Amino acid sequence: MRLKPVLHILGQLLQMVGISMIIPLLWGIYYREAETYIFLICFLITVVTGTILKLIFKQEDIRLIEGFGVVSFCWIIIPIFGALPFYLSGELGFIDSYFESISGFTTTGASVINNVEILPKCILFWRSFTHWLGGIGIVVLALIILPALSVGGRQIFLSEPSGPKLDKLKPQVREVGKIIYGIYVLFTGIQIILLILAGMTLFDASCHSFAALATGGFSTKNASIGFYNSSLVEGIIILFMFLGATSFSLHYAALKGKINYLKDNEFMLYFSLLAFSILIVTLDITHHLHENILVAFRHAIFTVISISSTTGYATTDFNLWPDLSKLILLILMLIGGCAGGTAGAIKVIRVLLLIKIGLRELYKIIHPNAIFQIKFNGKIISEDILHGIGGFYFFYMITFGLCSLIMLGFGNDFLTSISSVAATLGGVGPGFSLVGPMATYSFLHPIAKLVLCFCMLAGRLELFTLFVLFVPSYWKE
Repeated sequence: MRLKPVLHILGQLLQMVGISMIIPLLWGIYYREAETYIFLICFLITVVTGTILKLIFKQEDIRLIEGFGVVSFCWIIIPIFGALPFYLSGELGFIDSYFESISGFTTTGASVINNVEILPKCILFWRSFTHWLGGIGIVVLALIILPALSVGGRQIFLSEPSGPKLDKLKPQVREVGKIIYGIYVLFTGIQIILLILAGMTLFDASCHSFAALATGGFSTKNASIGFYNSSLVEGIIILFMFLGATSFSLHYAALKGKINYLKDNEFMLYFSLLAFSILIVTLDITHHLHENILVAFRHAIFTVISISSTTGYATTDFNLWPDLSKLILLILMLIGGCAGGTAGAIKVIRVLLLIKIGLRELYKIIHPNAIFQIKFNGKIISEDILHGIGGFYFFYMITFGLCSLIMLGFGNDFLTSISSVAATLGGVGPGFSLVGPMATYSFLHPIAKLVLCFCMLAGRLELFTLFVLFVPSYWKE
């Protein structure tokens, strides 16, 4: 891998992130907060560092192999600069600051801040804005702004598996970037307006809109969305969490007048999974907690969509729910949302294809000489793709198991250990037991926090993009 073009593009990305720090700076000026100067310092540090990298390392066309480097370094290094406001404010130590920042940029929503309501508004805004920047991917934003990627952009985007298959929407990657960015901004603006009409302030509406569409989960309130106790607010948040967790290519088609949601196999399976989970959870908490069925349904639909979309917002402490409901939520944490959205975890399309692979093996036992082809939306899926899905699932579960063992080794109980890894690897945020929705990750050992930072990175980059950095031959020219 050639490091120079990677560092050149990283410099450009740092300039973009630095410029984005102007917005929380303006909020700090508006609220006349003493911490406002921090963002001026962070702006200068980030922009100057990016400019130096850009000037020292000259622009070159990049290959696919450098594309992986750009994406990986982007998600590893940019959160370091994103952590500066937390660290310089004195609110958090460096590891905690990096944890909070990487949780924001990877749209995980796991937090180490015990009382967010005492934080300055400018810090709170930046915390939520990192969700928005990371939601569709900083790399996708780069496709719009950086002319250098007009050739190499497609290679970079192939390395960004969390986003939609943009190269199939339009031939030109930069044009596609503009389309997706436009949809993202449009949905964000609509949600902000709706939340204001529902009773939120502009500040709270903006922060929660950034987090909901990006399926992040950071809130300006300790009680999350439950603070508002409003079915209207919850309904709006549910809608945009769901939109964020479904494919943006479907949204694009819908805006063009082609409603393809019901024709998409992944979307229909995701919708069915949600409906089934909501039904079971509603009945379970109605029976065991003696809740009114309408109240139970209200909490069930919000929580199920929040967890399955990997957002992590809460209206109630689902840590207190019966074991059946918690098991369903844990499974949803592992599955996640649809490919092409901002949700994390394994993704519904992979689960669907894994089921088809399993069924094919059963049919082969009965009909050993028959040829069975696996299809998705009427199209035959190549064996290479199917092998890749099998490999991904293997690495995902191995990572989940090993990191859970490490968390257990730090003295955490079983449910805390496995749910903390599931919640960070899948980009959900809150887990169960000591890391439930009304708790934080602040009590963990610093090394345990770094392990979970690795989980957030690996999950966001869907494992292979990050793991390829550990292959010695990758670094050879």
